[in-house]
Amino acid sequence: MEEEEKNTEIVIKNLWKIYGKDPKRVFQTDLRDKSKEEIQNKTGCIIGLRDINLEIKKGEFYILMGLSGSGKSTLIRALIRLIKSTKGSIEINGNDITKMNAEQLMKFRRKTYGMVFQHYGLLPHMSVLDNAAFGLKIKGISKEERYKKAQEVLETVGLKGWEDYHPTSLSGGMQQRVGLARALANEPEILLMDEPFSGLDPLIRRKMQDELVEIQSRLQKTIIFVTHDLHEALKLGDRIAILRNGEVVQIGTPEDIVSNPADEYVSEFVQDASPAKVLTAGSIMSDVPVITYAWEGPRTALTLMKKEKKKLGYVVDKKQTFLGIMTAKELERLLSLEEKFKTIPLTSIEKVESVHPDVIIEELFTIAPKNHYAIPVVDEKDRLLGIITNESIFDSISVDGGNND
Repeated sequence: MEEEEKNTEIVIKNLWKIYGKDPKRVFQTDLRDKSKEEIQNKTGCIIGLRDINLEIKKGEFYILMGLSGSGKSTLIRALIRLIKSTKGSIEINGNDITKMNAEQLMKFRRKTYGMVFQHYGLLPHMSVLDNAAFGLKIKGISKEERYKKAQEVLETVGLKGWEDYHPTSLSGGMQQRVGLARALANEPEILLMDEPFSGLDPLIRRKMQDELVEIQSRLQKTIIFVTHDLHEALKLGDRIAILRNGEVVQIGTPEDIVSNPADEYVSEFVQDASPAKVLTAGSIMSDVPVITYAWEGPRTALTLMKKEKKKLGYVVDKKQTFLGIMTAKELERLLSLEEKFKTIPLTSIEKVESVHPDVIIEELFTIAPKNHYAIPVVDEKDRLLGIITNESIFDSISVDGGNND
């Protein structure tokens, strides 16, 4: 519990945003539990956010998702107090921004946030380098230092060589990269992204998503990302909060959301989602039928293999590190030789490609045809965890298999 609290960066408690005259009327006992429409009809007030409670951990890629009018953009603006909430608290590293005065809020924003929105907000008369360095200039950073930092982040987002061009010379995807570089140059603790790729062509959008995944794997920023696109949410998010009418209706990992939608609203969202884009290798792996130990002799290994009525084993060393595949045929060949082997020779172990448990099933489609055997699943230290058969891959993406019943 203590570790979880230590890793929590953002805590939102009982957050409301109500538009209209005298919004606190809504908190009267007979009104606060009424529907959005009933409240609007009785008071003229419009519910923007309704009793939001979220915790976002440090380094987490957190998705806010919903249809137009669901409250997702209102929530991300409340996080930087571009709008003032009606009730509740927003704590960032223990600091409640709802209680800050204007000066405190300005300093806190500059130190804490980086922002990337759908409209890039680039300054057309400035070069790419100057645009990337603009936030640092406002902070009063020296020209040499800010250009050095801007140069570094432009390389990070793949814009090396474009420093002297102006935004009008760049494609939409490249302009969005400049916006991302400008946000990263300030070294923010939290990166806020509101529909940043929605104006891009589909091909460029996918490329930007891929690049953001790669950048996040290196920088490990806390990212809050707003989208209405399910596949974008499933691809990018560690966790997803789905909103409707200003309320959070479900929070979970992409796999949770697709496998166990909370209600009909969420079900409609995910009905067209391909399980292959969401489910992970770890969710469909099975136990290893035969583990062959590298320190065993060939006869012992063959005896254990025959006992399980299998023709191959997955070889590990004494640290459980996966080494490869050993077939019964190869063991029989070793036993037929004059040389007597006390342990299995490394030259007899067939190398095969393995995957980590968090790899999505879609990525297995290119690996499975190259592996003549079930795909081994290993952890970050290459220790064998399980295997994935072709049958389990196909079952998982079938209509019934994808439901996880």
